[in-house]
Amino acid sequence: MNYDRILIRYGEISTKGRNRTKFVEKLKRSAKRALTEFPNIIIETTRDRMYILLNGENGEGIIEKLKILPGIQSFSPVIKTSLELEEIKEAALQLFLNKYKVGDTFKISTRRANKEYPLDTGQLNYALGSHILQNVPDLKVDVKNPTIDVQVEVRTEAVYLSIETIMGAGGMPIGSSGKAMLMLSGGIDSPVAGYMAMKRGVEIEAVHFFSPPFTSERSKQKVVELAEKLSLLNGGYFTLHIVPFTAIQQLIQKQIPENYTMTATRRMMLRITDEIRRRFEGLAIVTGESLGQVASQTLESMLAINDVTSTPILRPLITMDKSEIIDIAKRIDTHHISIQPYEDCCTVFVPAAPKTKPKLEKVQYYESFVDFEQLIQEAVDKIETIQIKPDNNKKDQVFGELF
Repeated sequence: MNYDRILIRYGEISTKGRNRTKFVEKLKRSAKRALTEFPNIIIETTRDRMYILLNGENGEGIIEKLKILPGIQSFSPVIKTSLELEEIKEAALQLFLNKYKVGDTFKISTRRANKEYPLDTGQLNYALGSHILQNVPDLKVDVKNPTIDVQVEVRTEAVYLSIETIMGAGGMPIGSSGKAMLMLSGGIDSPVAGYMAMKRGVEIEAVHFFSPPFTSERSKQKVVELAEKLSLLNGGYFTLHIVPFTAIQQLIQKQIPENYTMTATRRMMLRITDEIRRRFEGLAIVTGESLGQVASQTLESMLAINDVTSTPILRPLITMDKSEIIDIAKRIDTHHISIQPYEDCCTVFVPAAPKTKPKLEKVQYYESFVDFEQLIQEAVDKIETIQIKPDNNKKDQVFGELF
């Protein structure tokens, strides 16, 4: 059977009040961007549902795109009928036969949003179930654990029928929670942090620090590939800022005591990211930090590093174990990229014994002898901005099996 539309359920958006329309419009915009390769579709929205009219487009391809779109709780391929009972009965039968195999059991699940409809839920369940039983020999009803659940939604304008519910990514539509800068390294953690922030509706632009010749062009390409993966959550669109960091890193190595170079490096990175955030009108900074994982991620280190900004720092992974982070990285298909053996600037200058409990007053004292301001402004002025779009994204990209 050819489905003619896909019904989308909002999930968390449904908890919003008078501003729900704004969230729905954000989701509609995300869906349009994600489905640009399907030019014949039409997206319709109501307060409670969104419908994608297929108009002959490839439903399976659209389903794969919708699975990873933040803001969608679940969705179902559906067929639409009038309110006439005979038409509903025939559509239910054809829908059932499209999936039926010998030994299956079934039930009818009716949701009657249109309370003016002449048949109540039980009567409609009976009418449709009886019609299917009369036309399929040896079929049994199982209301508790059926293999096929024919779902019927009676609304004012029409009746919608489906036989499967596909889970979406959940969360909030991208852009509904504002914009933030993701400090994106080539490691495992930061892409996962970006993914989790995007699921909460944050529009992400990434900032990567590049220190040639100590880091190679291949390490830079690795980060571009991670950004391409994250772009799939946003219909293939993503912005990546590459910061030239060599001069600052060399100055830190020369002027700051070795066991404080890690702290000073992170402080300079945060200052630069914050300046980029201001220029591109972001509201926060996202990092992949997990408490206690490395020397720069102790509470004492975070206190010393955060001192350079009052901007909110979002840390989606802060309480997660490394194994949990790796599991998510594998699900979102970034793990195999992150483990490629190309070092970034966070790893090439790691001191032998970094301070795990740095003192804020000490790092401030050491930095007071060095003029970083000019180098920071030069680094910000010379950033390379890469705009990832569907037409230059890899055609065989997949986001992984999230659920």
